Amino acid sequence: MSAFAVVLDQPRQLALKRLQLTPAADADCVVDIDFSGISTGTERLLWTGRMPPFPGMGYPLVPGYESVGRVIKAGVDSGRSEGELVFVPGARCYGDVNGLFGGAASRVVVPGARLLPIPDDLGEQGVLMALAATAHHAIAGHGKTCPDLIVGHGVLGRLLARVAIALGAPPPVVWETNPKRAAGAVGYDVVDPQTDSRVDYTVICDVSGDSALLDQLIARLARGGEIVLAGFYEAPLSFQFPPAFMRELRLRVAAEFREADLMAVRGLIEAGALSLEGLITHRYAATEAATAYETAFDDPTCLKMVLDWRGMNG
Repeated sequence: MSAFAVVLDQPRQLALKRLQLTPAADADCVVDIDFSGISTGTERLLWTGRMPPFPGMGYPLVPGYESVGRVIKAGVDSGRSEGELVFVPGARCYGDVNGLFGGAASRVVVPGARLLPIPDDLGEQGVLMALAATAHHAIAGHGKTCPDLIVGHGVLGRLLARVAIALGAPPPVVWETNPKRAAGAVGYDVVDPQTDSRVDYTVICDVSGDSALLDQLIARLARGGEIVLAGFYEAPLSFQFPPAFMRELRLRVAAEFREADLMAVRGLIEAGALSLEGLITHRYAATEAATAYETAFDDPTCLKMVLDWRGMNG
């Protein structure tokens, strides 16, 4: 069994290739992918070659952890059923080609336990489940507080604001310096940080990926406040100690989402509390993957790029 997949042979060398797939075991499912999203965080770093050391890192690789597809074969121990529409957070089924994160393919073999059934009417918006779950993991759960300031109005920043409101928190303020990304707020305000004089934020969630921002954020923090690093940073992070000392701040790193976050987000969507509308701005056929990746990384108007794989497995 084989599939077409996006393969990065090395930085900035991307092609669509047919790869042999690992045979499915009893606990596995075979999923025909309909749509996959392109991450402008981790996948950009893979594309440019600036990804810090990471488990499983190495070229050639298949990227992608934002896929939606239909189960066409369910192993007897997989816990899934044929015909289910599922969210696929990646796969490792390509033999000598690394699956990092392995979801950008027309067909995948993946353990059924890793698949999340989603409503059929979610369609291509299902690719946003990963970022919505990432947002939920950053701000919800034991010992976590929803932010009153979010830094960055890309897709993750928008989902952080939407998830916070869906959880019943007061609408946060969102900072954005790029005027092309300032529009599209739903129930919260987006401002340029230079116009914001507030210096008593209790929880600041940064999704900018800018390692040079910490001192600026610390200056806006109330005493005993918290900064949550929810982006992915390629450069070392540092800050001036005295202002941090005076505020007695807490610094927390938000890790990747867990199954519980996916379940919680699905529940919010099904309850009508969380919408994923208006976040996918660009779509390309998977055959145009090279162009799609460049557009996703270089076009500031592109919030979320989706590859359409339908018809690639005929």
